Amino acid sequence: MTVLAREIDPRATVATERIPAPRAWQPIRIETFSRRAARRLARGDFDVVHGFSHTRTQDLFRAGGGSHRDWLRRTHAGASHAIRTISPRYRVRFAIERDVFERSGQRIQCASRLVADTLERKHGVAPERILLLPNAVEAEAFSPERHAAAARALRAEQTPSAARIWLFPASGWHRKGLETALRALALRPAEEVLWIAGGDRPAPWRAKARAYGVGDRVRFLGRRDDMPAVYAAADGVVLPTRYDPFANATLEAAAAGRAVVTTRANGASEWLGEEVLLLDRPDDAEGLAAALGTLAEEAERARRGTALRAHASTLDWPSHVARLREEYACLAARRLRASA
Repeated sequence: MTVLAREIDPRATVATERIPAPRAWQPIRIETFSRRAARRLARGDFDVVHGFSHTRTQDLFRAGGGSHRDWLRRTHAGASHAIRTISPRYRVRFAIERDVFERSGQRIQCASRLVADTLERKHGVAPERILLLPNAVEAEAFSPERHAAAARALRAEQTPSAARIWLFPASGWHRKGLETALRALALRPAEEVLWIAGGDRPAPWRAKARAYGVGDRVRFLGRRDDMPAVYAAADGVVLPTRYDPFANATLEAAAAGRAVVTTRANGASEWLGEEVLLLDRPDDAEGLAAALGTLAEEAERARRGTALRAHASTLDWPSHVARLREEYACLAARRLRASA
């Protein structure tokens, strides 16, 4: 579904329409939705169209996943990359993105310079077409003080004897670097444990944890609806991601006042200041283990966590929405000039 705003006035209600698409084969579903959305928009009764999915026709396209080609290049190699490159599932996404990137009349919303630079460098998108707008977080909802009691209970329930608990909050564990996290844990003292919160198939990863000798030091928490408490219970957050245009989990961790270790391939790191610990390579288990060593002292974790929370507090939803409203107003004015 695409939400189509009829009014720029923030006091007005927003109407939504559901555009049907077939439930069958994904390439057909994506292409059909894009075509049907374009036909609906051809009626011309919308002031601004903000696209959040793979559609060709909009005033502002949110490149939430960055460039799909870049995503594939960073996350798969060899035969796996080659097979996906020729797969209809990926080719339809490539085609729609290519059309969007080549249409000079569309603005493109990017949450990080990581994405914006790729679009400019590899896809020829002019810099003036980019709206650089980071994702936002409700920092107060992640306040560690609010969740202290629940955090203590969770810690006592899961790993009461652990000296330090590192949290890996993610789904899609291959791309997010879980193997690097497991290898790094094997290089750390035995009293440190790793919590994994998120959805994926745990069985193969349990086997990997055993192979690295850390099977009894890993807890698979599954998908959680109490993530503020999970963050508050952890000593630090690790996300050695291969590619993430903007990992919201690291922004949430910062809002929770937790120290964060991630990679330069995480666009969210651009907005968290110098206190975030960064790896140059997502497979650098030794570097991750060393970063965790830096966070071994509680005072150092607290110092970094306090600074990160301050950065996260500036990425608030009111500011995000205000910037979007400014963009919508500019786009609406441009439409009026074009139709005059």
